[in-house]
Amino acid sequence: MFKKILVAFDGSDPSAKAFDLALDLALKYSAALKVLAVVRPPEFGEEVETEAVVNNSRKHLQQALKPLRGKASHAAQNVEFDVLVGHPAERIVIQAEQWGADLIVIGHRGRGLAGRWLLGSVAKQVMHHATCAVLVAR
Repeated sequence: MFKKILVAFDGSDPSAKAFDLALDLALKYSAALKVLAVVRPPEFGEEVETEAVVNNSRKHLQQALKPLRGKASHAAQNVEFDVLVGHPAERIVIQAEQWGADLIVIGHRGRGLAGRWLLGSVAKQVMHHATCAVLVAR
């Protein structure tokens, strides 16, 4: 059913749950799995400050991806890891289209009634703009 599954990862607990779910689905369907982390640059700031923030965020996400690499190495699947820079929802949707993903798995970070109502802006935007199925993990 699924041949290519893209999972968005930001280091949060919901995104770790999304990874576990995506890995299980990839194993079940013998699908390729791409783990995508996106560094959001600051909206304002000097070029030097922006570069430093992006570099620090990239290093942080690379560290956060290490445990996932360990989990994925035990699976005999085709698993890729990528860290990109940009607006998370936009990068996730574009990467899924370019890679030909059949499914995007993303965590839900909203909390309380307001969080449930708003459904986290990144997850909501991905669901609205994706051209493939989207599974939101809680």
